[in-house]
Amino acid sequence: MKRFVVAASLLACALAFAQDKPQQLRVCADPDNLPLSHEDGSGFENRIAQLIASDWGVPLQYAWMPDRRGFVRRTMGADLCDVIIGVPVGFERAATTRPYYRSSYVLVHRAGLQSPASFDDARLKQWRFGVQLIGNDLAASPPGYALARHGATANVRGFPVPGEEPAAARMVHALERGELDALLVWGPQAGWYVKNAKLPLRVAQLAAPPDLPRELAFQYDIAMGTRRADKALRAALDDFIARRQPDIDRILAEYAVPRVGAP
Repeated sequence: MKRFVVAASLLACALAFAQDKPQQLRVCADPDNLPLSHEDGSGFENRIAQLIASDWGVPLQYAWMPDRRGFVRRTMGADLCDVIIGVPVGFERAATTRPYYRSSYVLVHRAGLQSPASFDDARLKQWRFGVQLIGNDLAASPPGYALARHGATANVRGFPVPGEEPAAARMVHALERGELDALLVWGPQAGWYVKNAKLPLRVAQLAAPPDLPRELAFQYDIAMGTRRADKALRAALDDFIARRQPDIDRILAEYAVPRVGAP
């Protein structure tokens, strides 16, 4: 009975959306954050946004803003756009749809090296690591915290998220130049840069250590974000994801997005 009520509620929202369908799909996005998004439309989130617009038969419009502090407030909060294509489920600044993929932080290293089995591997203290730097604190990122907890901080180099290129690109370039031995990087960014690297590189899963705090998880379900009040829009996006999941999966595969389990 409860499932029927929920399904009926979602259907009512979808019908309301269909009756008052927007004239365009307004998406909030970073103009230089490949492989996720780019102002030239070459990111996988751009491709997914275009798929939604085509499915609904409406034009696609972007509000471009670097994904930094205040991004949601300055875009969706300022009524410049209505949808963020990729946010973690439970994102506190927006309501989220059903997830459409699940990914994780991954280990990237030269193809000739053997991947460590866990964070207890002694090699981690010897390798020169690159990690994405959130703010000024290395331990604020899940990989940085995990390395610090296991005593592997002497050779860790942080790459600030803001920069002329996405942090993942700068990290892979440093690995190609021989400045680093390995990276711990967010998988959806890692896969694409590894696929297009100048040297043979390997992407491997390295399970999060059991002492990692829950708020610093290695794996996340990714969904779309809307305003909390936009229930009809969210229901229509849920319907789109349910119907077009195979097409979304094909786009993610094109960009070598590592996926774990079912979202």
